[in-house]
Amino acid sequence: MKSYRLAIFDWDGTIMNSEARIVDAIKMAARECGLNILPDEVNKQIIGLSLDKAILGLYPDLSQEMVVKMAEAYTRSFLEDSDVHMVPFDGAEALLYGLRQSGFKLAIATGKSRKGLNQVLKECGFGVYFDMTRTPVESASKPDPLMLHQILEQLDVPVEEAVMIGDTTFDMEMAQNCGMDRIAISHGVHHMHQLEAFDPVAKVDSLGELMQFLMTHAPRV
Repeated sequence: MKSYRLAIFDWDGTIMNSEARIVDAIKMAARECGLNILPDEVNKQIIGLSLDKAILGLYPDLSQEMVVKMAEAYTRSFLEDSDVHMVPFDGAEALLYGLRQSGFKLAIATGKSRKGLNQVLKECGFGVYFDMTRTPVESASKPDPLMLHQILEQLDVPVEEAVMIGDTTFDMEMAQNCGMDRIAISHGVHHMHQLEAFDPVAKVDSLGELMQFLMTHAPRV
């Protein structure tokens, strides 16, 4: 049976149940910038992209000046102004702890900003579990596979011994573009029928199911 040495996680919608907080911050920022407030279902589809790409995905006719203004408003809204609570999905810390105990290296590949990721990792205390994290600030936005290539190189793990876990088509396409196995999880943003198009090696509905799968593919001692 195939084993993995490295598990790479998306953050929002995979580890952290932050969809409502992100959508609320998008709407707050749009209101501040005088833009039309889009439906929640539309707003959540861009979760996982870098902030500039996400904004242009929602408002493709914005000038660069307005993209910057919207990005600043969103960051402030998400980090400081939104009162929508967000928590890790059930079993998140048990999963990360168990994988480390079983010999996995762990990394994050996220569309969040570096500032946003650092803050949320500090708040939830999960930073200690990860060997490396990558954001579009020091890399490229999904589905470009640069984040994954950087992680593989720095942690010295061949692509065939790594797996990407995510809840969006951006995660699945990024891994596919890298030639990396991928696991689709259904409790996030995109529907499983969207993720299935990228031939994931496993489809799970919870972090508990993910734990069961990964433990059967743990590093060989």
